[in-house]
Amino acid sequence: MYFGTFGTIIVIAIVLLVVFLRQIDQYERGILFTMGRYSRTVQPGWRMVIPLFQGLKKIDIRTKAVDVPDQEAITKDNIPVHINAVIYYKILDPAKAILEIENYYYATSQLAQTTMRNSVGEYTLDQLLQDRHSIAEKIKSTIDEMTESWGIDVLAVELKDIILPESLKRTIAKVAEAEREKKSVIISSEGELAASKNVAEAAATLSAQPGALHLRTLQSINDISSDQSNTTVWMVPVEALHALEGLGEYFKNKK
Repeated sequence: MYFGTFGTIIVIAIVLLVVFLRQIDQYERGILFTMGRYSRTVQPGWRMVIPLFQGLKKIDIRTKAVDVPDQEAITKDNIPVHINAVIYYKILDPAKAILEIENYYYATSQLAQTTMRNSVGEYTLDQLLQDRHSIAEKIKSTIDEMTESWGIDVLAVELKDIILPESLKRTIAKVAEAEREKKSVIISSEGELAASKNVAEAAATLSAQPGALHLRTLQSINDISSDQSNTTVWMVPVEALHALEGLGEYFKNKK
């Protein structure tokens, strides 16, 4: 009889232990309510919670990522764009996350969407494409200021994609192509200018030195003569022709 009563007590104790015991994992914190009022924040481990009188809500304090869906916005220069982002945040005060806001995950997502649309309207398209990091930092600061009272710390905001209209993409491509052609023409003209200066300097040097032009001509003839398949025609000054004719008459008379 004694052992039967003792066994019953043990069974009842085990049942009560199972009913009262709550486990809080390392990455969680527990918010304990006693008769509906906030009592304290419970640390990880096994905790006793009295049913009916007490309630326990678990909060995951790991870093969370909120995917902000595509938002249509108008830039400062009146260009429609679609933009999406991802927000990383962490709960620093679990009690505030439960007591100050009904659904902190949903509220953070909605706040991020509104802030992103408003922030895009403060920048031109060129600024939006070139300064994505600084714009993301501004969005982060704005969201972090709002969520501080909820016990949430925003760690980072990353702008993923900026989607432009197809007509605008074609216009930007035409502008880029025109810019490349402009640079090509400028570089080509600069090369021609440099070449013309070098040719002018070479001509001045050859004309300043007696016999330099003849030496250059002989050098050109020597270069061409290495290939037997070439036929060249040379323009000879009239004075040189007269000299050759006189030389021919000299040898004829000598015979």
